[in-house]
Amino acid sequence: MGFTEIFVSTHDAALKRAGILDDGGSPAAAGLRIPGISDFEIEQLGDLAGAAVHAGGADYELAMVDVASDSLLGVPPAMVRALAELLSYETEGEGNVLDDVAEQWAAQDDMPFDASEARKYVQQLAELAGAVDDADRTGLYVWSS
Repeated sequence: MGFTEIFVSTHDAALKRAGILDDGGSPAAAGLRIPGISDFEIEQLGDLAGAAVHAGGADYELAMVDVASDSLLGVPPAMVRALAELLSYETEGEGNVLDDVAEQWAAQDDMPFDASEARKYVQQLAELAGAVDDADRTGLYVWSS
């Protein structure tokens, strides 16, 4: 089974990184590598995050960013915002929205990990989303094998 890697980058650097990953290499810069899932599971997470921060119905579909790589996808701005908001979103109940999203994501069909591992991934993904900076022309990218 393959893996999916999520990272913050400029467009040009994302294409270079995708080329390295396509060739089986390991990029120098760190990214979040999640084994056993595809881009589809990332889209599922986007839908769950959007619903959790009351931004459901937005476009959470990953999109191809360049014809040079069919394995590199861009995360839409609405999904980036929803993921980043998981870190600070306050609910009126006693539940932690990030924990709730992680539990729901882990409960999806054929997920290769449990809720505690999902929580680590969701936390890291939310932190990556929070690091996206329009001024630096960075975006959140997904590479899937």
